[in-house]
Amino acid sequence: MSITLALLLAAQAGTAATPPTTPSEPTPAQVVVGASTPGSPTRTEEEVQRSSAAADVVVTARRRSEQVQNVPIPISVVGVKELDNTGSFNVARLQQLQPTLQFYSTNPRNSSVNIRGLGAPLGLTNDGIEQGVGVYIDQVYLSRVAAATLDFLDVQQIETLRGPQGTLYGKNTVAGAISITSKAPSFTFEGRAEVTAGNLAFKQAKASISGPLGDTVAVRLGLSTTDRRGTIYNVRTGTYVNSQDNLGVRGALLWKASDTLNVTLSGDYSRQDPQCCAQIFVRVGSTQRPVNRQFDALAAALNYEPPSRNAFDRVTDLDAQLQARNVLGGVSLRGELQLGEGTLTSVTAWRFWDWLPANDRDFTGLPITTLSQNPTRQDQFTQEFRYAGEGEGFNYVAGLFAFYQDIHTTGTQRQGSAASRWLINPSSALANDPSVLDGLTASNDIRLKNFSGAAFGKLNWDVTDQVTLSPGVRLNYDDKVGSYVSIVRDAQGNLVPATGGTARQAAQRDAIQPQAFEGEAYRAWNVTYDVTASYKPSRDILIYGTYAHTFKSGGLNLNGVPVVNGVVQTQLAQIAPEKVDHFEIGAKSQFWDRRITLNVTGFWTQIKDYQAVVNNQSTSTLRGYLANAGKVRVRGVEADVSVRPSDRLNVYVNSAITDGRYLDFRNAPCPPELSGGPAAPIGSAGGAAGVPGAASPVVCDISGQWLPGISRAAFSYGGEYNVPAALFGQQGEAYVGVDANSRSKFSSNASRSIYTDIDGYTLANFRLGYRTDSGVNVFGWVRNAFDNKYYEVLATTPGNTGLIAGNVGDPRTYGITIGASF
Repeated sequence: MSITLALLLAAQAGTAATPPTTPSEPTPAQVVVGASTPGSPTRTEEEVQRSSAAADVVVTARRRSEQVQNVPIPISVVGVKELDNTGSFNVARLQQLQPTLQFYSTNPRNSSVNIRGLGAPLGLTNDGIEQGVGVYIDQVYLSRVAAATLDFLDVQQIETLRGPQGTLYGKNTVAGAISITSKAPSFTFEGRAEVTAGNLAFKQAKASISGPLGDTVAVRLGLSTTDRRGTIYNVRTGTYVNSQDNLGVRGALLWKASDTLNVTLSGDYSRQDPQCCAQIFVRVGSTQRPVNRQFDALAAALNYEPPSRNAFDRVTDLDAQLQARNVLGGVSLRGELQLGEGTLTSVTAWRFWDWLPANDRDFTGLPITTLSQNPTRQDQFTQEFRYAGEGEGFNYVAGLFAFYQDIHTTGTQRQGSAASRWLINPSSALANDPSVLDGLTASNDIRLKNFSGAAFGKLNWDVTDQVTLSPGVRLNYDDKVGSYVSIVRDAQGNLVPATGGTARQAAQRDAIQPQAFEGEAYRAWNVTYDVTASYKPSRDILIYGTYAHTFKSGGLNLNGVPVVNGVVQTQLAQIAPEKVDHFEIGAKSQFWDRRITLNVTGFWTQIKDYQAVVNNQSTSTLRGYLANAGKVRVRGVEADVSVRPSDRLNVYVNSAITDGRYLDFRNAPCPPELSGGPAAPIGSAGGAAGVPGAASPVVCDISGQWLPGISRAAFSYGGEYNVPAALFGQQGEAYVGVDANSRSKFSSNASRSIYTDIDGYTLANFRLGYRTDSGVNVFGWVRNAFDNKYYEVLATTPGNTGLIAGNVGDPRTYGITIGASF
């Protein structure tokens, strides 16, 4: 942590003191009301108050303070008021306000944050690759998306930037960035507290306090806790699962070392420890496996029937332990020095992640997989130096970024007495012998050391008073070294060899393949560049276009790779980087004295060597690993509209029409309806889909199919109306609000399946409350008010038996929130 402070103090010592200036990168969000341009009429205070939509939210997306309508980047901004009023206390809730943001999670480790459908492969987490959407908290990059499952802590503002951002941010991001800004320590004593109670035993409390410790030091402390009963009842254990149990604390210390230097030391700790995460029975679809080895026949042979075949009965009978203990935290030191005509910023940070899970990976009450867990410990260190300066007719940002990550994951998978029927090749005489796989255990050890370094810069050149050109460039180096070791033993503790041995051992390898590769390395230099041209014909209109050539870093396949005839296919251990070409054109505008805001964006993103989920079909089992597809394309149009005719009423509609497809993916995994049967000749399309005993193709050509997770149409919309009112002698206003989101059908499988499409749905949330001028706010709320039944994720299950499991969305929830600030 001494790097930041020492270098900035040294820089300050060599610079003459200057009068205090406004920092170019303020930590708190700001709102500039009634901004005007030279020659424009000055509005009265009454006009400003009447037309509060004229307020321009200030963002730091380009590493300097700017009104969001003047930034030629599509940005969605959500402030603390919107977060509180809509109950958006994590990224999963935030996506309901932003139709281009997608969040999918079966547990904190297996989570994906995507923007415009790009970012991370849906349904598979791999230590050896990186996410395409950068998540930043107070300018610190978070390397693992598990942080997105935690509650926001004392947040002031969240900016979601769409499209590549590698020339502005420390870590390269090809799909966009989520920048979370915490509330800064204040030299004025202030505080805030909020409590919420609702059905499902929902309890939430948030509090923060801030004030001075002296003339030059201020402190801020924040706390958040959330607890809720699970939404799924486990009839086997008599408990509710998929609960919430979150705790978070954050502290920050601001030191105004001089008129030109601010230093902020902050630390945070967040912990989740719910009984989670259960995926439950959804449906059965016919595959090409022999009929006596499909789910219904297997279940009947074992006298098993799921507790319900209707997922919205919200019951399960999972027999394995469930746990999702998720702990993240860290410390950062940020220094901001006014140096010359700009600001020198240094951010030094250490963060950690501890993940302690337990899962039921057969999704039933049968003893198929009795133990499945992959606990991990991850540490990361980052250092960023950045200078934001300006000159006559131009401004710029230049920076250096270094990132180091150390990951150690250990995993255990144990099979039970029902596993043989599920996982052994149906043609094998051993498929009916429960002792073959009962007690078979894989012990995995996965390690990664990951270094990334970069130099980046962005120039904004005012060619004329109305035209600006903004080129950017990034030079990036990645160095990753990893290993994957999986040792398999039978119930008696005997090693299962990687090749050869008895027929029994061959059948055991059919279920779990032992393998090992160590010292695999990925090293590469990459160059990113972009250019934006913007035209501002008037104060309230901005037109812009962007081209970006960027990449998503390559990596290592640390979930295991196929083994052919006992030979580990280490050539598949390395994954090439994605190569991205991105085009964007947009317009930002305001009308009716800035009461109406209309922003429209069109985009086209094409990716070569897309990092996709691929399955190796060896006999009857599926082995997930990552590889590079040919090409994918995502294109679409987005429009954000907000209208505020007065302080009494505001409404908004955010919309996205998106087309995401594989352009070229000829060696893709096959969907379940084309899997499980005897292998078809190489190059053959195989037999009829879903017909037991039909031949299964080795690979499938899914060119032209949908990318998973993307709805063709998605909308977020709502508004609030208030009227002045006095209550108990307190002046304030009564209000009613609604926020809703709708999305059309989307695919929930890497290769689109007739069994895993998720139908579109609409969720509507309402609130009714009263707030005073003194800072008291009381409101009742209901989420998913019409109790719509929907799936968040659907997934295929091991063995090609046709079982489809999934996560059902929350039912209707309701409660009351009481908050006060001073």
